[in-house]
Amino acid sequence: MSGTWANMTAAELGREIGKGRINPVELTEFFLDRIETNPLSPRIYARGTPARARAEAMAAAARAKAGMRKGLLDGVPVSWKDLFDTAGVATEAGSALLKGRTPDRDAAVLETATLQGLVCLGKTHMSELAFSGLGLNPVTATPPNLNDDKAVPGGSSSGAAASVAFGLAPAAIGSDTGGSVRIPAAWNDLVGLKTTVGSLPLAGTVPLCERFDTIGPLAHSVEDCAELLAALSGDPVVDLGGADLSGMRLAVLETVALDDIRDRPAQGFEDAVGRLGRAGAQITRITAPEVTEALSLAGLLVTAEAYGIWRELIESAPQKMFPRILERFRTGANVSAVDYVAGWRRLMVVQRTWADRAAAYDAVLVPSSPILPPDANRLMTDDAYYVTENLLALRNTRIGNMLGVCALTLPTSQPSCGISLMAGAGQEVRLLRLGAAAERALL
Repeated sequence: MSGTWANMTAAELGREIGKGRINPVELTEFFLDRIETNPLSPRIYARGTPARARAEAMAAAARAKAGMRKGLLDGVPVSWKDLFDTAGVATEAGSALLKGRTPDRDAAVLETATLQGLVCLGKTHMSELAFSGLGLNPVTATPPNLNDDKAVPGGSSSGAAASVAFGLAPAAIGSDTGGSVRIPAAWNDLVGLKTTVGSLPLAGTVPLCERFDTIGPLAHSVEDCAELLAALSGDPVVDLGGADLSGMRLAVLETVALDDIRDRPAQGFEDAVGRLGRAGAQITRITAPEVTEALSLAGLLVTAEAYGIWRELIESAPQKMFPRILERFRTGANVSAVDYVAGWRRLMVVQRTWADRAAAYDAVLVPSSPILPPDANRLMTDDAYYVTENLLALRNTRIGNMLGVCALTLPTSQPSCGISLMAGAGQEVRLLRLGAAAERALL
């Protein structure tokens, strides 16, 4: 039986625990052993937390035996991106600048998840200070890609995605500022949820750009994402029962999102849209000029805040950084306070314009990424290739971040090609229900 555990969803494992067929201690040992013996583990996990995992699993087993489980995922182990503080364990955010940084308490979402019974397996590698969608990190490690061993996995939650895709965790917790949950999820054939800014507390989370930073799960199913969102927030689990696409109004965004799209991502997206339509959804194609304007503000707002947060530490030892990430941070130095304030005021107007337009639809659809995962070695040696692929990798996901919405990526018929559903700010419940129905149509 245990041989199948690596291929089960987190929710399936939780149900087996509830039926007494899986002991949380045995389940945790199973994944700790896989982490210990898999040759890819050093590229996926920055560090494990086996002592903590075993203690949490023993407590979960005792609750299960006493009939006092805290929820479906009580006793299920998960991995955590290495920007979530873990008490007494280094949290370095993929950067040599933070080497040895050891917090004295857990991040707020980790505290809540622990109280809900989740078992912490360890901390996963990530893009340096979370400032890249590629997942390339020559400073610490570049995790593997499920579908192409020469390609990057997507970032910045790169190790998070790899831990699930390679069967080294049933699910993972990552963060998303410009697509950092959705890109690695899409490129590794997973489900990834970007939550609304402010819906989950960032306390104890190493920041990149706090006005855009969000926290979200990467998993095998929409159900897993719903359960994990509840575990992170402490709120009730979204009821996915009865979710149906019949009569749902879905809009395909044609502005920007379909520009320069490569063949396989286009094929996967159009096939997925067709399946959603055949399942009963009403498909409309729309243009939205405000999307172009929103994206034009990203470089101004994100880089300025990111450099403002990290400037002092970066400039104390810039040689410790991957030069391309260093350069990206430093572009924020050229943004004036006047332009930053004006940019944010304009973005809020744009967000309202989009909210009015999108209100006519249950969700808006875009390809999760217009490109396939780029070649890792070529990214290191070909400057033009790096610039092109880096810009395109996060372009479509960034639409959701700039418009202030929540979004969900689902796998399509093409490997490493996802379709994203965007819903309004704070509409995670509706998005997850719609996502569950869409997931069934895409199987």
